[in-house]
Amino acid sequence: MFPISDDNPTRITPYVTYALIAANIAVFIHQLLLTPPQLNAFFHLYAVVPKELSASFEGIPVNQPVPEWFTLISSQFLHGGFLHIGGNMLFLWIFGNNIEERLGHIKYFIFYIACGILAALSQWFFSMESGIPSLGASGAIAGVMGAYILRFPRAQINTLIFLGYFVTTIRLPAVLYLGLWFVQQAFSSVASVSVQTDVGTETGGIAYWAHAGGFVFGAILGPLFGLLSED
Repeated sequence: MFPISDDNPTRITPYVTYALIAANIAVFIHQLLLTPPQLNAFFHLYAVVPKELSASFEGIPVNQPVPEWFTLISSQFLHGGFLHIGGNMLFLWIFGNNIEERLGHIKYFIFYIACGILAALSQWFFSMESGIPSLGASGAIAGVMGAYILRFPRAQINTLIFLGYFVTTIRLPAVLYLGLWFVQQAFSSVASVSVQTDVGTETGGIAYWAHAGGFVFGAILGPLFGLLSED
């Protein structure tokens, strides 16, 4: 299932959402210009490498020019491929503008980055000794989705459904669409605790704990940032 649109047009221009999408695309274009060895070094420098982050928390030097705490932010702008960035930017474009309108530009930006950091720490917590770089905007965007389900539970999301060779669309309430998404991520998180693969982080290269953690923290932080206040 992929969202296409919702029923909550914004009354402001979502400058921060547009800027975040542009920044992610710009970094991805830079990645495309790198050779495979350069890209691997780029990921290890700016993505979250759990064992290096663990070492930095213990005060052990990791001999990297970029502080490990900074990778909790920089990793949010890295992506592993066209499908990775395409899916993330689609979800950010659909759900981010409404949350930006509710929080305002500055608080929304802080909220987004905070969700990304907490999501990355959620993934790190369950893979502290892993040497596999963790990257992507998924955790921060999951936080936006967690806030969205609280503020717009009755919004209707136009959803693309693939039925074998047939493609159709149906309208689903946000609380159902995002609720099912969260259950899937939470279930996959538990299933992936003891399974590690080669790219990204956990099962299939997908950081399920970052997704589930980001969603939960988004739902927690949203009200604290004034998400539920009336105009």
